[in-house]
Amino acid sequence: METKQIARLARQAARQMAILKSEQKDAALMRIADALQQNAESIIAANQIDLARSQQEGLAAPLLKRLKFDDHKLSDVVCGLQSLTNLRDPVGITQLSTRLDDGLELYRVSCPIGVIGVIFESRPDALVQISGLALKSGNAVLLKGGSEALETNRVLAAVIAEAGRLAGLPDGWIGLLETRAAVSELLGMDDEVDLLIPRGSNEFVRHIMDNTRIPVLGHADGVCHLYIDEQCDPAMAIRLALDSKTQYTAVCNAVETLLLHASLVDSLLPQLAAALHSAGVTIFGCERTCALLGCQPVSDWHTEYLDYKVSLKIVDNIDEAIEHINRYGSGHTEAIVTGDNFSASYFLSRVDAGNVFWNCSTRFSDGFRYGFGAEVGISTSKIHARGPVGLEGLMTYQYRLLGQGQIVGDYATGRSHFQHLPSDQPYPL
Repeated sequence: METKQIARLARQAARQMAILKSEQKDAALMRIADALQQNAESIIAANQIDLARSQQEGLAAPLLKRLKFDDHKLSDVVCGLQSLTNLRDPVGITQLSTRLDDGLELYRVSCPIGVIGVIFESRPDALVQISGLALKSGNAVLLKGGSEALETNRVLAAVIAEAGRLAGLPDGWIGLLETRAAVSELLGMDDEVDLLIPRGSNEFVRHIMDNTRIPVLGHADGVCHLYIDEQCDPAMAIRLALDSKTQYTAVCNAVETLLLHASLVDSLLPQLAAALHSAGVTIFGCERTCALLGCQPVSDWHTEYLDYKVSLKIVDNIDEAIEHINRYGSGHTEAIVTGDNFSASYFLSRVDAGNVFWNCSTRFSDGFRYGFGAEVGISTSKIHARGPVGLEGLMTYQYRLLGQGQIVGDYATGRSHFQHLPSDQPYPL
């Protein structure tokens, strides 16, 4: 099917998705979860084809790790779909209620965005997460994964679409785009697509923004920092640094730069460096770090390694750490390790990022871990949605005004007067 046809079908489906009952959406999510488990063998076999081809083509090790879809990944996405059924339906929630006048009630009610296009990287599990969120939020979704995951994405999309059909979802609510040319076509479909979510590098996100009239929710790179303050617990600092860097290196919420207070150079730096080296991490440093550790210098502080590599800079105070983060960070996730409440508050209120943490790993920056069920990505934008984008980030709202024959002319001439009072009247329809 041509890209334009897929998008038009999604537009038709979106109108039906928007009015589905909660019970039907949750039943469909459970049916999709069951279908994925029943088709595990074919999904993993398709993934093996993608892995073999990508290895032969020389795909980088971090991307190969993202591409792998095994029993563990399958279990994770199934758990994510099941958890979505436990969340409140985000559609039809009254966000505001105002009495403009007697018998003239204004409501703001949440509703789906419509058709969402998501262009994502080599992680097939992202396809399942995004599909589940689109379904729960009553949206139709167009998906374009990386070419390296072509076979896996085909099987996953087919299984999800068929399970959705059997659950009564409209045809076309999920559409898979497979070619680079399809992306170019998608960018010109502002009459069919309501929102684009590109996941990738800053350059990629900027390319999307510069070549479409469709609103774009950007998910750029993750250059995350962990600042180790002079009043930290040393053991905690090392533990958090290791988890943030090594728990899973090939993801956007892995830490890429460690900032160490200068007062800790003698007491903590040797232990921290030893722990990182023992975990297989290569350190690149500032001038002072290189002189102390004999490591290679950092070539660019705005570097997303996605590997067992980390930048390390010695800073003289918290303000220098914050200045460095706000200059070189990507607005993704930033963390401080300190035992001082004032320093923690000072850091959290001054760092410009979607996620700011105190005494915990940057790896917690994730929609599933936040209790959102899953995420379509982590937005580094500031408008509409920021941080992990779950169900709420896929919603918009309508103002619904319920009257009894009122006309503006009466208010313009003074025959009637606005009250503009907050109302506890529930939306009646």
